Amino acid sequence: MSNTFPCDALGKTQIALAITFLAGGLTIGYIIGRRSGLSFVVRHNKRISLEKDKIADKVDLEDIGDKKVFCRCWQSKKFPFCDGSHTAHNKDTGDNIGPLIIQKRSS
Repeated sequence: MSNTFPCDALGKTQIALAITFLAGGLTIGYIIGRRSGLSFVVRHNKRISLEKDKIADKVDLEDIGDKKVFCRCWQSKKFPFCDGSHTAHNKDTGDNIGPLIIQKRSS
């Protein structure tokens, strides 16, 4: 006895009909989803200054000194400065984000 399921058991017409209904259902679901405005919005910043519409941090050049490392993953406990939290963030999410490093040019 063979373990394969022959096409003739259902009939080629029935398989074609099932595929047609499946494709039609997927198309209708897609159209309804697009027209209803359903979207999957992901918020990257989940805890820093959520009450503000836009966050902008200002650092004077005189305060930078030789080098400053700024967070870009929103996970740092010392935000806006980096504390290395992106390492765990990258491992958890598969992301590859790193800090913004600002330093004086060496002459």
